[in-house]
Amino acid sequence: MIALNHTLISEDIFDKKFVCDLNACKGACCVAGDSGAPLDKRELKTLDKVYPIAKPYMNKRGIDAVEKNGTYLLDSDGDYTTTLVAPGEECAFVFFDANNIAKCAIEQAHLDGKTEWKKPISCHLYPIRITEYKEYDAVNYHSWHICKPACECGGALNVPVFKFLKEPLIRKYGENWYNELEAVYGAYSKKMK
Repeated sequence: MIALNHTLISEDIFDKKFVCDLNACKGACCVAGDSGAPLDKRELKTLDKVYPIAKPYMNKRGIDAVEKNGTYLLDSDGDYTTTLVAPGEECAFVFFDANNIAKCAIEQAHLDGKTEWKKPISCHLYPIRITEYKEYDAVNYHSWHICKPACECGGALNVPVFKFLKEPLIRKYGENWYNELEAVYGAYSKKMK
């Protein structure tokens, strides 16, 4: 583990390679799993506020789920998550494009200039998962079999996880933190040779 300011970082984010390959996985991370996307408590009001903006991009099942259950709920672990269309099915904010790739309605609204909020930070940061503790944040790589194509693509392109996730890491911790992380990676890489 590497300590950087108020974070404790797994070396996996340096060692593992990762570049999303949506043509191969079809956005499976938005569809698979037992719960919706993890939400920070500070994101709950934002999600409610963005819902009417994202709604025109959503499919009927997603809209019905949100109208019935709200934009988020508490999962079985006591964590806030986005609402699912149905148990074990896709996030309510998912729509499928012409190639049957799962896309985020919130992100599409953002790309179309309708909202400044891109999407929940946990979605933007995946496959990094952050666990917040009182004294520090644990920054870890999450391995999931559905991301095998992303690992293969990242390996072929030689892109470490943290470099693929530069934008969301800066969104979460700021540019100075990311620049320090780059410097730590440089020293780490030399040490590993």
